[in-house]
Amino acid sequence: MMRKTSLIFLGGLLGVVATLLLAQPHTLLMGSAAGAAASDTYRTLNLFGDVFERVRADYVEKPDDSKLVESAINGMLAGLDPHSGYMTPSSFRDMQVQTRGEFGGLGIEVTMEDGLIKVVAPIDDTPAAKAGIMANDIITRLNDEAAQGLTIDQAIDKMRGPVNTKIKLTIMRKGSDKPIEVTIVRDIIRVKSVRWHPEGSDVGYIRVTQFSEQTTDGLKQAINDLNSQLGADKIKGYVLDLRNNPGGLLDQAISVSATFLEKGEIVSTRGRNPEETQRFNARHGAMIKGKPLIVLINGGSASASEIVAGALQDQKRATLIGTRSFGKGSVQTIIPLGGGNGALRLTTARYYTPSGHSIQATGITPDIEVLQDVPDNMKAQIDTKGEASLRGHLKAEGAEQTGSQSYVPPDESDDKALKMGLDLLRGTATNAAFPPNPKPAVHN
Repeated sequence: MMRKTSLIFLGGLLGVVATLLLAQPHTLLMGSAAGAAASDTYRTLNLFGDVFERVRADYVEKPDDSKLVESAINGMLAGLDPHSGYMTPSSFRDMQVQTRGEFGGLGIEVTMEDGLIKVVAPIDDTPAAKAGIMANDIITRLNDEAAQGLTIDQAIDKMRGPVNTKIKLTIMRKGSDKPIEVTIVRDIIRVKSVRWHPEGSDVGYIRVTQFSEQTTDGLKQAINDLNSQLGADKIKGYVLDLRNNPGGLLDQAISVSATFLEKGEIVSTRGRNPEETQRFNARHGAMIKGKPLIVLINGGSASASEIVAGALQDQKRATLIGTRSFGKGSVQTIIPLGGGNGALRLTTARYYTPSGHSIQATGITPDIEVLQDVPDNMKAQIDTKGEASLRGHLKAEGAEQTGSQSYVPPDESDDKALKMGLDLLRGTATNAAFPPNPKPAVHN
């Protein structure tokens, strides 16, 4: 039996969870049509070889062979979708470190959009956040080098470096007439993925900022701590805040969902072949013992966040409040290439909520939509375009949706979505969506 180890990856550049894939060797029996297709493929590969040799022989300067091959691989993968790509050995190592929730750098989640490096969100309490970097900023220069033309991994490599060293970012910000230059001192980024505090004397507030290896343990600690502070019998309910959470580990999304579910399906993943379908279920019972649950989402809630929100919504366990989520409904498998050659990040499946709904390029619609009041000076940058706006994205299985508000007021007293959630839990407001009708999800 041939054994291949791969890693499931969800979200921007957040993490992996080991998954063992077993594959039997196959004997290929090709008819004339299959043989002709294979012949065409080999002719195309020969063309690549001819171009490669011509560049090596005749380019004005002697090129680096390894960089030529790496660029060719990057070009091939970039042509598939925005989330597939080649990871250099160093970026692969960095990602493995990052999944543990501690890494060196600036503290910025970034993505590639139309060939530009775009900030998804700064991570709380990091040098980037303290320097004023904002979601939707476009990074145009790294020190004195243009960012356009770099791959996402190359840009991340340049932003990382030794602790206490400086890097100058030049950014374009919607609503600003000229580029903004920001100098940031690199630091060890220790990401606390779960934060919590009591809301008054009767509601527990839990914010999950990303899904790293530490998230489920942090969530359980949060629930236990809130129960101790408030008294489990006095808690009227919980608020789970997933706003501007760009995603992370698949296994953490599953275990976080299971923390709130007594039983039932959480998510399924479906690849090109029907036999590759996997279903993940809650089995061990919820920690909050049936207490009411509000989940906050917005346009920056992506991937693993959408798995959790979709599972709790479909299983009628929570009421979702806010704005439509980002719409990243695909799974990336990280395949180590061996021999110190880095890894392949390849989109291998779509994921589906328990009712069989794919949120790819559509997002999750909250049960109660609440738009925030946005300061005038920030109105030009409050919307996230979503997965459907990314060039080369996997198409939706229905009508695509783009654009959703992602602004979260820094002062809780101005947070209309949070206020709505607290009012519902305390009974000072009513809505037909709360509490949810406990009708089980049905597969489509």
